[in-house]
Amino acid sequence: MKFAELAPGTSARVTHVGGQGSYRRRLMELGILPGTDIRLVSIAPLGDPLELLVRGASLSIRRAEAEQVDVTVVSEAATAPVKAPARPGQTPPTPVRGTR
Repeated sequence: MKFAELAPGTSARVTHVGGQGSYRRRLMELGILPGTDIRLVSIAPLGDPLELLVRGASLSIRRAEAEQVDVTVVSEAATAPVKAPARPGQTPPTPVRGTR
């Protein structure tokens, strides 16, 4: 399965990184290596780019790049939207009333 085919919130493990030369090397330099777990966080309104979470880092790649990455699904998309973890220096979200 290609990474670009996943639904937002789905986690997957990279099985193969395709592409040619520097294109493939760029993906691998971003941390998209075989055996690495990645999560599709969201898709832009027009379908490009895709936001993903790799080793705790939030990245955006084009759909064409995501088509070059073969994955196996680790966990299906949750019903609630997935948010990237807060970055250092960011304030955490305010809790919803009635919860602690």
